[in-house]
Amino acid sequence: MTGIRVMVVDDHPMWREAVARDLAEAGYEVVATAGEGRKAVRIAAAARPQVAVVDLQLPDISGVQVARSLVAADPSVRVLVLSASGEQADVLEAVKAGATGYLLKSAAREEFLDAVARTAQGDAVFTPGLAGLVLGEYRRLAAAPAPEPDAPRLTDRETEILRLVAKGLTYKQIAERLVLSHRTVQNHVQNTLGKLQLHNRVELVRYAIEKGLDGE
Repeated sequence: MTGIRVMVVDDHPMWREAVARDLAEAGYEVVATAGEGRKAVRIAAAARPQVAVVDLQLPDISGVQVARSLVAADPSVRVLVLSASGEQADVLEAVKAGATGYLLKSAAREEFLDAVARTAQGDAVFTPGLAGLVLGEYRRLAAAPAPEPDAPRLTDRETEILRLVAKGLTYKQIAERLVLSHRTVQNHVQNTLGKLQLHNRVELVRYAIEKGLDGE
């Protein structure tokens, strides 16, 4: 966990402070906290967090708007939504805005800390049950084919890794299965993201499903 830079955005001071304290005690570097969305967007440029833990309900702009603004300003930022709402519309709106993961506030402390670590690594992290919801929506969207005039060409290795990503494997699991280093898998994923002009692993999973790479 050491060295992972995290920003916490939540309008409830006690909750915000508790989350920041848990992160610091676990070895994360809490570089900023904010109780308002616009402030979070403003200070993120200087704080340069790797992960932004964002509540959906904020007093000025929504957490969805914060996620969209943060990712637009710096595509390398990973947004983990930490919300009390498990409503389908909220989850899908957050993911479409660029959130890499979505965790309910009812999650246990260790589950939350693990989610932050995995989010920093680029994994798509969801409270159990929500992952199926998101993938189900991607399958629905994929049912409507879109024209692709110049489809990018992926290497066999990139396609193989993309297939495993689509099946929900973590980078660590992919590395073990293919006898590669974790860093090599990350590099392949980043190259694939670049070729496909995608921004994060969630979008990559959607692409893989659209291509039918999540099957056996």
